[in-house]
Parts: sequence; structure tokens; C-alpha cells
Amino acid sequence: MDSINPLQTHTANTHTPIMIPSTTNTNTTTTISSPSSSSPSPSTTLSRYESQKRRDWNTFGQYLRNHRPPLSLPRCSGAHVLEFLRYLDQFGKTKVHTPLCPFFGCPNPPAPCPCPLRQAWGSLDALIGRLRAAFEENGGAPENNPFAARAVRMYLAEIRDSQSKARGISYEKKKRKRPPPAGAAVAAAALPPSSAKLEVLDGTCVSK
Repeated sequence: MDSINPLQTHTANTHTPIMIPSTTNTNTTTTISSPSSSSPSPSTTLSRYESQKRRDWNTFGQYLRNHRPPLSLPRCSGAHVLEFLRYLDQFGKTKVHTPLCPFFGCPNPPAPCPCPLRQAWGSLDALIGRLRAAFEENGGAPENNPFAARAVRMYLAEIRDSQSKARGISYEKKKRKRPPPAGAAVAAAALPPSSAKLEVLDGTCVSK
């Protein structure tokens, strides 16, 4: 999957909290601070998932500050999240064949082609999951979460389907085989002798 951190070369102002209006009192605000503004102590080791989530949250904060005009989190909607995802495509490393490409639908193209590079669906889906969690962990209300907007879910579904066709691969999750119920093993052990192997001797079937 593609590694998504296109803004890491920019210097972020990690001391400036992002303010979001409270849903209960219009005269007060709830502060959603960047994860890096409350970094853990040196003795605390973050998991790989938590570290990536922190970097994603900082990256999105930089995107808002670099937006023209600058965009604040209270005004951020699902449409702005879609702009962010499309912006990330320029840093993608996954070849997505166009319908006119002779390798459209070919999972292992035998030769290079001029088709564009995009962010892989799996990378975008995982990114949105981490940002959705980070938004709420940093004080955002679930009902105001722009990363959980219906438009974002629909966009990801479209990307999954289009890339699946273009790359000739399936994103369907394999169904896990359920173990047989305990009663099935008991029933199998209690099969009648007639199910045993039969051998023909002198034209007569006898059990072995």
C-alpha cells in the first residue's frame, strides 16, 4: 500500500490548537488539539497504528492550514475531505489503468504503460479510518465527524470498484470457514456400520 504523508516536508505549527464549536453551548468551544501538541513521555512507546494515526492527523492539520483560503476544522465537511483525498492522488504509487489501456483489467501487465499513478483504495480506506478515530479521540463529536460523512463512504466505494476493474484484482474479503458444530463430530462418530467400506468377496459384499 502507498505510504501517505505528503506534507511531512513542511514545518507544522503544532502549538496552535484547532477549535471546534461545542454542540451543547454556542458560547463555548471545545478544543481539538493536534496529537503532537500532547506528545507522550519518552518512556511511552506508541504502537505502529497509533504512530501512523498521529502522523495522519498532523498531515491533515497541515493541509487545512495550507488550504487557500485557510480552512478551519469547524468548517470542514465531507466535501473538504474529498478534496484532501483527491489532493493525495498526486503522491500515489499505484498504477491504475484507463479503459483505453491494453492492460486494463490485467493484474500483472507485461510491459509499462502511461496510465496515471494513484493512491491505492486500501491506503485511502485505512487513512480515513485512522482520521475518523483521531477526530473523536481529540474531542470531536461523532455526529460532526467529516470523515464519517456519507459522501466519503460513497467515494471510497467508487474508488474500490473502479480500481478493482482497472487493476484486475478483487477487494472482496474472503469468507472465513466456520468450524463444524460440536454436534456434527458426535454424529459422524455414531454412523451405522453400513457406512463402512465394503469389499466384494465371491460376489458378496462384506464390511471391513
